[in-house]
Amino acid sequence: MKTFKQPLPKESEQYYLKKSKEGDIDARNTLIEYNMRLVAHIVKKYNSPERNTDDLISIGTIGLIKAIDTYDINKGNRLVTYASRCIENELLMMLRQERKCSKEVSLYEPIGTDKEGNEINLLDIIEYHGKDITDQVVLNDDIRLLYSAITGCLEKRELTVLSLRYGLFGNEILSQREVASILNISRSYVSRIEKKALSKLALELNRTHTDNCTHRKNSP
Repeated sequence: MKTFKQPLPKESEQYYLKKSKEGDIDARNTLIEYNMRLVAHIVKKYNSPERNTDDLISIGTIGLIKAIDTYDINKGNRLVTYASRCIENELLMMLRQERKCSKEVSLYEPIGTDKEGNEINLLDIIEYHGKDITDQVVLNDDIRLLYSAITGCLEKRELTVLSLRYGLFGNEILSQREVASILNISRSYVSRIEKKALSKLALELNRTHTDNCTHRKNSP
């Protein structure tokens, strides 16, 4: 991580805050520069192997800038106290968006093909709202095949992970981190289990699809 400057003394901080409120851009930039150490310190709590530290610092810096622009000199608190909350809020907003996107992306992962050979994903099966009766019948059959494949080809832990990740069997949809916490394992281990389970499920659904096609072809 980069080396950042030590915080300004209280008197200097107040001086630059006042100048910044008067529209002095240089004073504003000075406050940002001398408070980057605070951003880096808070970012450490949210750092992880799958996140880029520079990206986190950029997001934290947005929070710092918001703090400088909205800080009320007359309230008497140090800027560091107010800025810490603003930086935390900005990072938490990013994490919430990250979690939302991870759910949206994962639900679109292909898990097999339907009877016509079209690619299907979990969202097609879990959140279908079609009104055509023929489509509904086909969908119900696909759901039956999906649940049969899930219970038939997956090991207990794989079944648990997919059920929690995708809201199957009446469960709430959870993030990998939430599943890891429930099962008391690492998030990366949850990810490995999930990928392996989805691969097994896709193979099983494709096998079932092939068997059904062969059966229909050989039927009189």
